[in-house]
Amino acid sequence: MKFLDHIEEWFITFLIAAATLIIFVSVAHRYACGLAIPGVQDWLLSLNFSWAQELCIIMFVWMAKFGAAYGVRTGIHVGVDVLINRLSAPNRGKFIIFGLSAGALFTGIVATLGAKFVWENGMHFAVFDLLGFHLEDLPEGPTTPDLEWPTWMVYSAIPLGSSLMCFRFLQVMLSFIRTGELPHHDHGHVDGIEEGKMPVDIDPYGMDDNLHVRDLQHPSAEDDSGEEGRS
Repeated sequence: MKFLDHIEEWFITFLIAAATLIIFVSVAHRYACGLAIPGVQDWLLSLNFSWAQELCIIMFVWMAKFGAAYGVRTGIHVGVDVLINRLSAPNRGKFIIFGLSAGALFTGIVATLGAKFVWENGMHFAVFDLLGFHLEDLPEGPTTPDLEWPTWMVYSAIPLGSSLMCFRFLQVMLSFIRTGELPHHDHGHVDGIEEGKMPVDIDPYGMDDNLHVRDLQHPSAEDDSGEEGRS
């Protein structure tokens, strides 16, 4: 599963980076077109970035669908578990398994309905055309306004992302049944950075200047001696 995990992370990272770059270039181009620089302004106006907004919207949709599957795997989704945590261990486990099963069922249904919608929205025409079948009665399907891409390719994020999310729910549920543990995301941890243990003889809060908080009502002996020396 490590290979699938890396593919998922690389894909989401690529979408975030590419969408950010496209938005930056598009906004910079829009402002630069207003600069009255001979030759340069005409060249900038000849560039067409009308497709940038539509492409970024598509990328954000794909990012959200696959990011949701990543969230299930890493335990990053927000959940209200106040009542569940007050239950006994056996009852708590049953409710967790029920919740994960419901998540898998829901995303499985969305993936199935999404695949049916994508197939009828023009994917069947593309597949049959690729295989050389008879296409007289099949609609080609709509395209996007700016990029003129087949919409079935854009909507494929729904069945693909939901299928991956369903798989992640089942994966987490089986892992919980075997180990009794759920994935937990630590917001303070950064992947790739190892947290070293601090030596015991080092006081991280001890400072030799006056920037740290002092107890003014009960000064230490060192503070008293310092005050007497200055007087």
